[in-house]
Amino acid sequence: MSGHSKWATIKHKKGAADARKGAVYTKIIKEITMAARNGGGNPDTNSALRTSMAKAKEANMPSDNVKNAIKRGTGELPGIVYETINYEAYGPAGVAIMVEALTDNKNRTTAELRNLLSKKGGNMAGAGSVAWMFNKKGYIVVDKNTVKEDVLMDVALEAGAEDIKAGESSFEVISSAQNFEKVKSALVEKGIQYQSAEVTMLPTSTVKVAAGPDAKQLLSLIETLEDHDDVQDVYANFDIPDEVIEQLAASE
Repeated sequence: MSGHSKWATIKHKKGAADARKGAVYTKIIKEITMAARNGGGNPDTNSALRTSMAKAKEANMPSDNVKNAIKRGTGELPGIVYETINYEAYGPAGVAIMVEALTDNKNRTTAELRNLLSKKGGNMAGAGSVAWMFNKKGYIVVDKNTVKEDVLMDVALEAGAEDIKAGESSFEVISSAQNFEKVKSALVEKGIQYQSAEVTMLPTSTVKVAAGPDAKQLLSLIETLEDHDDVQDVYANFDIPDEVIEQLAASE
């Protein structure tokens, strides 16, 4: 899965910078509101809310923002009604893309995302044409220089991880979505630092994209989609070498 871990790490760093501008705050507030609406305002019994609140903490979001988002979700405070929409698409080089959005205007969001895709060499796909290529998993990236593989394996597997994969410069710890928080907490307790941690959609197979126009256009498309106000997450099954991703990220 070369490329995926590097992109996840870059997204994590970019997210920290965006938080200062409020972009990440807006997305997390929407996520917390929806999680509270769907599963209640108690994080002890609502795993989705617990995960969203952990994101808020990592982004240094003020606790009042979190509390108000929960109250809007449970109906204690008035707020905008959002709906979750999943879009399926293909990007340059035939890469499969899934987009999760939260919107108060489905027609507007659909039109805007369709336009973004067409401008960047992608196109919308029919329902079900892409989703089958992804599985929902917990995904934690750990720098190879910070921990020995056998130590990481012992801690992660004991906590319920399904697999540990060694990439070019990092380890990928994969778990079920249900065990994600447990595995992440176990790493933290043992002093193992991670570069990024999220519940994500991992591809069952990947498309190799060599350095060149397709790789550049593809990453530009994904970043543009991620920056859209209504988009919560973007998943894709590209396999781009780490060094190419680093070069393209540095050239922006």
